[in-house]
Amino acid sequence: MSEVFNSIKQGLTEAIEYSKGKPNKAIVHEFTPVDVKAIRKKIAMSQAEFASAFGISLATLRHWERGDRKPRGPALVLLNVVAREPEAVLRALSTNQKPRTQRSSSR
Repeated sequence: MSEVFNSIKQGLTEAIEYSKGKPNKAIVHEFTPVDVKAIRKKIAMSQAEFASAFGISLATLRHWERGDRKPRGPALVLLNVVAREPEAVLRALSTNQKPRTQRSSSR
């Protein structure tokens, strides 16, 4: 069988074992819950500014801050990064920066 098939099979086997509570080699990434309002206030932004800066709908931001909903998946990852390095995220998302070009290697 191909290496790709074996890799997929191994991943599925590890996922099944993990779901059964058996220890295995699976790497599990867990992100800590965040206090969205505290993050926003720490970087001194209004709800509208924060939502616009990080590509979040204003309604979603308000739900998170009220506790009606909790950020999950990529949004939770983004908020964890913003909580730790807000300036870096803002720089990366800035439209004022010139796009970085990839260097070509010459042989």
